[in-house]
Amino acid sequence: MEAEKIKLQNVSRIYEIGKGQRIVAVENVSFSVFAEEFVCIVGPSGCGKSTLLYLIACLEKPSAGEILIDSKRVNEPNPKVGMVFQPDSVFPWLTVKQNIEFGPALRNVPAEVRQRIAENYVHLVGLQGFENTLPRQLSGGMKKRVDIARAFANNPEILLMDEPFGALDAMTKEKLQMELLQIWENERKTILFVTHDLEEALMLGSRVIVMSRQPNTIQTILDIPFAHPRSLLLKTQPEFQEYRRKLWELLHLNV
Repeated sequence: MEAEKIKLQNVSRIYEIGKGQRIVAVENVSFSVFAEEFVCIVGPSGCGKSTLLYLIACLEKPSAGEILIDSKRVNEPNPKVGMVFQPDSVFPWLTVKQNIEFGPALRNVPAEVRQRIAENYVHLVGLQGFENTLPRQLSGGMKKRVDIARAFANNPEILLMDEPFGALDAMTKEKLQMELLQIWENERKTILFVTHDLEEALMLGSRVIVMSRQPNTIQTILDIPFAHPRSLLLKTQPEFQEYRRKLWELLHLNV
């Protein structure tokens, strides 16, 4: 975990809304994410967490500062970068298997290789038996499994995840957290994960970036010491709850 995979240097995003008014989405943000690292971002609503992901994905442009991926300035969407949003983004006219194969098909991956990729991720996200099912026949949690499988099947080096489990019930969320961790532990993609859930951030992240409101910038970055592989029993440990308390206090310093 040596090379800087993502680097933000003094990045701001300001929206001009007319009559001399403006909205500062993020202000003077600097941080790095190293190769194979899993970093979470937490902060109050409206602090610019999602904006940072959109800027890294080049879905928006910074008003100031620069963003580097593999030491190269980001000027356009990068095939190395994949993104998972909170709303379901599965294609409703494609089956589970076809959704997972979509990215590899665009990259002209041979059919037999695409099939092996789809089978692997169907197994990893627990969708065996649903390969030929259309999304309208799936629950919200199952559709989110398809989203995750499709993102990994496209083989990005960096995965940006914007509250992907935010709309799910607690038990489904925990299952998907464990499945995501298992995939990350096997494949070691670089992941930047936005969440409002403090326990989710501690369960998943090796570091947690804590953002503040007014100004919308980084308050602190917290190293998370828990070893891998992790299990849900981690949440019962006193050290885990102590880190949760630290995060809670940090967030309530600036509200």
